[in-house]
Amino acid sequence: MNLLQSSSQFSTVRFLHLHPSSPTPLRTRFLPVRSSLLPFTNQNAKYHRELEAAVDVVERACRICVDVKKSLYSSEGRIVEKNDNTPVTVADFGVQALVSLELSKVFPSIPLVAEEDSDFVRSNNLVDSVVSVVTDKASSNDKPLTNADVLEAIDRGGKNAIVYGTRPATYWVLDPIDGTKGFLKGSEALYVVGLALVVEGDIVLGVMGCPNWKEASSYNSTIDVQGSESVPSRSGILMVAHVGCGTWARQLSDLMGVSAKVPNGWTRCFVDGCHLVPKARFCISDSQTWESVPLSAFFSATSDAGGVSDKEILLLPTCCGSLCKYLMVASGRASVFILRARAQTTIKAWDHAVGIICVHEAGGKVTDWKGSDIDLAADQVERRILFPSMGVLVTNGTIHNQILEMISSTS
Repeated sequence: MNLLQSSSQFSTVRFLHLHPSSPTPLRTRFLPVRSSLLPFTNQNAKYHRELEAAVDVVERACRICVDVKKSLYSSEGRIVEKNDNTPVTVADFGVQALVSLELSKVFPSIPLVAEEDSDFVRSNNLVDSVVSVVTDKASSNDKPLTNADVLEAIDRGGKNAIVYGTRPATYWVLDPIDGTKGFLKGSEALYVVGLALVVEGDIVLGVMGCPNWKEASSYNSTIDVQGSESVPSRSGILMVAHVGCGTWARQLSDLMGVSAKVPNGWTRCFVDGCHLVPKARFCISDSQTWESVPLSAFFSATSDAGGVSDKEILLLPTCCGSLCKYLMVASGRASVFILRARAQTTIKAWDHAVGIICVHEAGGKVTDWKGSDIDLAADQVERRILFPSMGVLVTNGTIHNQILEMISSTS
């Protein structure tokens, strides 16, 4: 049943905690491949059609990012120095336009909440460049896209596009490129295209694409592998989540010019099984320091995985943006992502919505620092801003309350 037929019957989301109670060695269970874009059937997934559309458009959006990023490199493979952010701007607006155009064709009645509007593109004479990258990746149409088509698509998700009011709302949430600094840093830094669907106020599905994600050779998590006995490294990742169906991932090898052995192989993702805070692997915002986090009153931090002392925690290397940290927790690579809310910084819905469902469906937990769920409707007008009390805490679930108690004791 698709969303247009069923949104009025949507019930409250309940997330299942599927992770083991303690760290376990890597285990695999091989399952038969189904002839579907998704790892589960439409009988099990209420929003199967919506998720298939989201997967398709996020994959194409990732191709925009990869193609535009190639323009940053010289023939010798070095990053070309530029005096402005033109490449990331073209990719950012191109992704928003593409996603808006494609989703509006299939689900015209569902609005979009997204990061950009077209004013910057218009004022900096970038319209033709954005139209070019969108035209290359858009689905076939009888008539070519015009500048007006693309600008209108961008503004469909922009500020003041729609007023939602106090009633529960249904809408898409898009971050066209989360981690723009990473986009410009080169092949090693991560960036994410993130898309979620909110139905009557609850997140029901999400898709994250990270073209330069590198698969760890091993880490403490439990996975199911569907359709592949070996996972090529350095292949990028596409992560999907659907309420009640879990979080799954597969490779984006084709984006990097590498052919995956089994292109449709899906891996079931679970958070890690760490049950002691000192043993957890932490991520923090790249704009914040460990000393700004309340847990610094209990532990110092080190990035040396081989030399963590009794009074230290392991702080994983900084990666740009928030969504890649959600991706790390949902995949079991990190145990905790902690973000402090600051008076001078606005926390945006698109930086968190898709990450929340991916972590929840992988068995983790996301709250503010007082233990309350993140309220997507706190911005009653436009659904663009979040107001988590003190900050956002993303964990594997097992150590969530322990960390909340530590935060409370330092307040």
